[in-house]
Formats: sequence, C-alpha cells, structure tokens
Amino acid sequence: MLTAHVLSKHTDVVLVERDTLPEQPEDRKGLPQAHHVHILWSGGAGAIDTLVPDTLKDLEAAGGRRIPLTTGMVALSPKGWFRRWHESHYAIACHRNLLDWVVRRRVLGAENSAVTVLQNTTVLGLTGNADTVTGVEISRAGGETETLSADLVIDASGKGSQAPAWLRTLGAPEPMSREVDSGLVYASRLYQAPSGLPESWPIINVQADPRGRGPGQAGVVVPIEDGRWLVTLSGTRGGQPTGDEDAFVDFALGLRHPIVGELIKKAEPLGPVRVTRMTANRRRFYEKTALPENFLVLGDAVAAYNPTYGHGMSVAAQSAQALDNMIRRHGWLTPGLTKHAQKAVAHRLNVAWTFATGTDVFYPGATDRGPTASERAAARFVDRLTLTATGSGRMARDLTDVMTLEKGPERLFSPRTLVAAVRGPLKPPLTAPPLSPEERQAIDSA
Repeated sequence: MLTAHVLSKHTDVVLVERDTLPEQPEDRKGLPQAHHVHILWSGGAGAIDTLVPDTLKDLEAAGGRRIPLTTGMVALSPKGWFRRWHESHYAIACHRNLLDWVVRRRVLGAENSAVTVLQNTTVLGLTGNADTVTGVEISRAGGETETLSADLVIDASGKGSQAPAWLRTLGAPEPMSREVDSGLVYASRLYQAPSGLPESWPIINVQADPRGRGPGQAGVVVPIEDGRWLVTLSGTRGGQPTGDEDAFVDFALGLRHPIVGELIKKAEPLGPVRVTRMTANRRRFYEKTALPENFLVLGDAVAAYNPTYGHGMSVAAQSAQALDNMIRRHGWLTPGLTKHAQKAVAHRLNVAWTFATGTDVFYPGATDRGPTASERAAARFVDRLTLTATGSGRMARDLTDVMTLEKGPERLFSPRTLVAAVRGPLKPPLTAPPLSPEERQAIDSA
C-alpha cells in the first residue's frame, strides 16, 4: 500500500491483490501472521507518516498505542534487565489487522483515485525478456487470464514471492540468497487485560539468550487496542511452544523469568493459541543481481526476518520511503532507476538483517557451518553494548537508536559509544523487573 501511494504521485497504479480486502480490521488469508505480536518502531512509524501524513494520528484515534521507549518497556535482555530511561524513542503497538486497515484507508481514500486494486487476482509471471520487464500475466477470480502492460513492475508480495522463478522464465539471472533458520516457533494468544491497570501499561519482554544453555525461549506481552493484551511465546529447536492451550501459561512461567506467565494467569483468554513456524531469516541479494530494467522487489520479498525484533514492518515502510527518495533524486522512469532503488532498499534492510541473523546463527542447526569468525566477533561486541546499556542511559539511547531503525549501525561505532562500552555499565544490575510501585500494586490486586 505504501509503495502504491509513492507511485501514485507519478502515474496510475494497479495493485494486484490475491485477497479480498476487508472493510474493517479483520483477518484475511494473505496475512496469517497477524495473530502474532507486531511492533512498529519509531523509524518505521516516522517513514509511514512522512509518506502518508496523519496516518499515526488516525491509528491512535482507532486505539493504537504509542509507547515511549525505553520508559514503556520492561525487558530482560540476555545480559540482564534494562532500566526504564526517559523517553527518547517510541513504538506503536496495535493488532496488525488494525494497522493494515488504517494504512489502506489512507492510501485508497477518495483523494487518491490513481490507485486501482484488483482483488482476488493472482500474478502468474512477468512479461518481457532478460533485459526489460514490460508487465505481468494475471489470473482473475473466475480463472480468466490476461496481460497487464506496465512501465514499472514492483514485487511486494511478501515471503511467498515467486520472483526468482519469474526471472528464470525470462532468462534473467536469479539472485543469490542466504537462509539462517533457528527453528523458531511462534505461539500467540489474545487476552483481555485485568481491570484496574494503569493506562500507560508497558510492554513486558523476556528475551532469549542465544548463547545460553538449551533452546532460546522468549515471551512478550504487548498492550493493544480495546484493553487487550497480545501475548507471543517463542522457542527454538528442542524448546518450541505448541498450540496446546493448557500448556501456554506453563511455557511462559518457564522462561528465564516467569513474569509473562504470572501476568497472563490473571488475564482472560479471548481466543485459541495460534502457531506459526515460518520464521526463518531469508535474504535474496537482488541488489547484486543484473535485474531487468523496470523491475523492483521490496519488503519481505527481499528479506524476511525472525519476528523477534519486530523489524519487518518498519523495514518495509523505509523501503517504500527509499523508493520515493530515489524517484525524487533520479526522476520518474529514468534509465537505471530500479537499479538505484534496489540498492537503496538493500541499505535500509541491512540493520534488521544483521540483528536477526547475528543472533539466530548461534542456535544449533541454524546454518550448515555455524557462525563465522566475524559473526562471533560482532556478537561479542553487541554483548558488550547490551551489558553496558543495562546500566548506562547514554548507551541505552544509542542502542535504541539502531534498534528502532532511526539511525544506522554507524551510531554504535561513534567515539562516545566505544568509550562507554569500555567503561561498562555505570549502575549495578537490576535483580527484578523494573516495575513501578503503581504497576506492582495493580498486578497484586488484579
């Protein structure tokens, strides 16, 4: 939707959609992962609001939560509890269905007649040749096929992208790819939060330790619209959650700290446990491939990540923003535009890719050869930064700069950050979750 909005400023856009798009924030077949926790970091939220102004205002009006960071997060990192420093960043927390619905309404509003959506329609392949893409072959709901000619074709079809096969059919080279699969399984359940909680209830996050003993297990409680909690538990090979509703709380109680389980014991389940196993990190290096002119790939179709860090939506938004910037810089449909845009997209996703794979590569079976020497060195550096951030507000801000995708990784190599890392944490480690007295009282009385 964001990419269609960017293009609509320059041309008429046809958006080919396999689903029937609901008129309300409801489930749809093409978005099965919507049942799990989604976080929109400030770097992604800012990109959306820049592209489509007032989207965040509409989202908050519909019930989305703006959560200050790190003030509004109680998080146990592999190196200890983070403190809740004064606000320097933020995250938007809501159900994925709500976010999609709000963005869709903004993009397809009456003021934007340049975007036409073909629902219940499937792309069968590209037309053209190895040098230039000229359009797509589609199949409509009734089974009839036709060709759509286009000046530019963009694949934003997500993890299930068939672009490598489409390129092969044209005689064009397929991209190199890499996969890091920790075997992570996600299990999520929706709850009605207990009454009497403070309005500014924080995100509760118990992270896995990728270099600890045994599988990596984690859990997060995210407050969303209508006074509900969305709870996601996860585990790698040998420690994966299941769809068993009776085992959900016990799994949460068995994490590195039992706070997630203790909380959901006091909440009312609103539905079944939903399980997802498609969590591998997979990247296709289109920026290093001689792609045909007039063809571009964005979003999860380029790179999909372990959802733990919540970077997918933010990277997709920033990728649409990168396309917008490239059109402004080079001009609409100028020769080489898609090549410049593909490189810009790759630059935007590098941070998310490094965070996800730099962690998951340490789990047994994630790759054929295990972590490389450079990945081990990078992990030791990140471990030091994380440890320092548990007791240093400056380091916490720098690390959050990168985690929220507001800044690039160069932030972590600034002289002040390196000096802080050498000094280490300035405050002693916390021995318990940093809940406020009001939050503790609310939990005890729930």
